[in-house]
Amino acid sequence: MSKKIVLTGGGTAGHVTPNMALIPALKEEEYEISYIGSHTGIEKKLIADFHIPYYSISTGKLRRYFDPKNFSDPFRVMKGFFEARQLLKKIKPDVIFSKGGFVSVPVIRAASTLGIPCILHESDMTPGLANKLSFSSAKTICCNFPETLELLPSNKAVLTGTPIRKELLRGSREIGKKFCGFKDDKPVIMVTGGSLGAQSINETIRYALPRLLPYFNIVHLCGKEKMDNLKLNMEGYKQFEYVKNEMKDIFAMADVVVSRAGANAICELAALRKPNVLIPLSAKSSRGDQIINAKSFEKQGFSIVIDNEELDEDILVESIFDVYEHRDKYIAKMQESKQSGATETILKIIDEAINS
Repeated sequence: MSKKIVLTGGGTAGHVTPNMALIPALKEEEYEISYIGSHTGIEKKLIADFHIPYYSISTGKLRRYFDPKNFSDPFRVMKGFFEARQLLKKIKPDVIFSKGGFVSVPVIRAASTLGIPCILHESDMTPGLANKLSFSSAKTICCNFPETLELLPSNKAVLTGTPIRKELLRGSREIGKKFCGFKDDKPVIMVTGGSLGAQSINETIRYALPRLLPYFNIVHLCGKEKMDNLKLNMEGYKQFEYVKNEMKDIFAMADVVVSRAGANAICELAALRKPNVLIPLSAKSSRGDQIINAKSFEKQGFSIVIDNEELDEDILVESIFDVYEHRDKYIAKMQESKQSGATETILKIIDEAINS
């Protein structure tokens, strides 16, 4: 009799990619896997290639600013709770694994009422609101940073790290260059603002192109509907809204990465030993978790960090050249970190939750 697991999490790619990393390992262990996400979130698109059942529920969001939806979203969450409960009664999973995001809250709460053990994963240094709302319903809470253990219920917290997609380790520099149409041997800068893009990074890298392109090829993952049509045919500069299957090859050819500082993204950079410039999302438009993540990486010697408010063309160009010139130092520091084994650790926790 096969074991059944429901994965949940969504809203941004960061709430989905660790689940994507777990799916092949769960399949090897002969788990029957289902996914519960939102109707319109990025998770539906990202999970499609894995050919597992995907179920949508209603979901809302708790915002830190005034929005008329703040009055209607609690009703969507309540509706999502009853939808999730019906789905779980139908699927009958042995365990839930949640990566967070607001779609996960009704799923975890519904599972709790049905006596289904729930495992949460918190990627950031400080726990997000969706996960905080689910703490009481969780059996185990996994995390990335040693500092996070102090912020979690002590009887539930386990330091595991983040599952890394194994295919990211199997990329080809040559295939990446061909995919981007790069014909020379210049070093490559990869620029990404996360799955939703980052306007400040997009604008600044484009201003800096005349100063960078004589020395580097640049692949720019700029986010949905954020392409610059005037620069589509520029030699040495390739834009994509989002890349999925070829991501491993783009990582393989990247010599320097310019990125936001979402926890999953930076853990991938550390695992792949990619020298990087981090530009964390401003505290004005977030809860400041990316700033804390980035400062931790800077302290460990993995990254150069630029505050979003201080970002301009000069500081970005200077930081990119600095990281590239001293790339061996950054790679050596990341090699010392020995960040690995998260997938195996989490699989063991999942098995223990079923058998306890």
